[in-house]
Amino acid sequence: MESLFLPNNFLHEIIEKDLADGVTDKVHTRFPPEPNGYLHIGSAKAILINASTAKKYDGLFNLRYDDTNPSKEDNEYVESILEDLKWLGAEPTGGIYYGSDYFDKCCEFAVQLIKQGDAYVCDLSADEMKEYRGTLTEPGKESPWRNRSVEENLDLFERMKNGEFPDGAKTLRAKIDMASPNINLRDPAIYRIVHTSHHRQGNKWCIYPLYDYAHPIQDALEGITHSMCSLEFENHRPLYEWVVDHIGFEKKPKQREFARLNVTYTVMSKRYLRKLVEEKLVDGWDDPRLPTICALRRRGFTPEAIFDFVRRAGVAKAYSIVDVELLDHCIREELNETAERRIAVLDPIRVVVTNYPDDKTEYFEVSNNPQNPEAGTRKVPFTKELYIDRSDFAEVPPPKFFRMKPDGEVRLMGAYIVKLNEIVKDENGEIRELRVTADLETGAGMPADGRKIKGTIHWLSAKYAVDAPVMLYDKLFTIANTGEIPEDKTYDDYLNPDSVVRLENCKLEPSLSDAKPGERFQFVRTGYFTPDSKHPGTFNRIVTLKDSYKPQ
Repeated sequence: MESLFLPNNFLHEIIEKDLADGVTDKVHTRFPPEPNGYLHIGSAKAILINASTAKKYDGLFNLRYDDTNPSKEDNEYVESILEDLKWLGAEPTGGIYYGSDYFDKCCEFAVQLIKQGDAYVCDLSADEMKEYRGTLTEPGKESPWRNRSVEENLDLFERMKNGEFPDGAKTLRAKIDMASPNINLRDPAIYRIVHTSHHRQGNKWCIYPLYDYAHPIQDALEGITHSMCSLEFENHRPLYEWVVDHIGFEKKPKQREFARLNVTYTVMSKRYLRKLVEEKLVDGWDDPRLPTICALRRRGFTPEAIFDFVRRAGVAKAYSIVDVELLDHCIREELNETAERRIAVLDPIRVVVTNYPDDKTEYFEVSNNPQNPEAGTRKVPFTKELYIDRSDFAEVPPPKFFRMKPDGEVRLMGAYIVKLNEIVKDENGEIRELRVTADLETGAGMPADGRKIKGTIHWLSAKYAVDAPVMLYDKLFTIANTGEIPEDKTYDDYLNPDSVVRLENCKLEPSLSDAKPGERFQFVRTGYFTPDSKHPGTFNRIVTLKDSYKPQ
């Protein structure tokens, strides 16, 4: 897929040096998501980096589910992750794997580390371990059980594996250095007891390896050459290398880190996204306001626009937060070229053309996409009764208002020039309809007498228009940087109450009745829209026409 491309960056420089120096003769990358939630746009950055790097160097790209925490994992997430990768065009060329595939090997290597004197069984509780760990300025204290004999550790670890101890009673810890300036090297736990059924392994195991221990083993066994991950793992790299070195892998994978993708007006926390879903504050993981890949797909974004956004955001090591308007700009730029135009009246008001025959229908030809003449034209029906958008009418017009107004002329897009003669109201004073006369000599042309018509508005035949609800989506939060929420506040305090507006009884061009999810249209003078994949007959706004993004 052409969108699987990244410009040269510091990760490529590392790889090219390794190839030149003979550190490796191939490139093999991986994407290791936890199956405990849905992928989001931050995941798209990791996917693009790993998949495009493998493609650039004619290497392989693995998908490996990090399913080492059975209490939070589910097959629903396993399936959604693969679906998202396929949709993005980043199918794994090196195969699909599971961390749980390596549980036996992880256990064997744990026994090896115990025999080498590099691991021990510890009885400290989680709170006690935290207390013993020390701080950034003070060294940790050694566990009272740090110097157990190899024989005792082997026996206790076997009994842990056999389920003799309750959750949290014991851990297996790497024996490294309790005085290390890197807290991650202060005898980290590498196995814990969890009596929970695993989504793939069932009840075979009641001990599970921790990520920092399991991940380098998985990389090494799969032949991964470059394990590229987000910056929060930089301080974990010495532990990654310790595991690889002390197990004695001949071919050593190399971990390198990049800054994660942070975006304004959104949040990437799976925990919080799950809360929104479970509390039904949103319409599922694919609610179009969320940053999940399935939500962006449902809203109408394309893989090309998502990867274009990631590319423009850049690959670096420094923290930054990217304006969500850039994402809107990317899809808007694409759809301006590719989306066919259709007419939709979102807030309809009836218009009667008084001098037009009651039973006549004629068709006006309009362009499918002025940006692309090859897209051709289509015919739109015109009848005596029409709909226009309420915003295109003013009973008391402001200065320089060139749309429909009393005694004013306006062009009906692609059709006649009309003049408003009468405003009909009901008993409550609400406008029921507008009555106009058409200059039937104008058609789609200019007036013969040379008068200038400054305004053009869109319209639909009342007889042929299709009714549909339309969803207008906006930012999920009212605060730009959700990382700067005050300590006495939560994400909930900044949820945008206007993040979605549902419009009923919108009037759409009849051809839209056959539109399918995944098709994208520009509603003339309104924005870009797509049929909703979850609620048939509903249209979602992808993005407005107005581009407020200003390049930095």
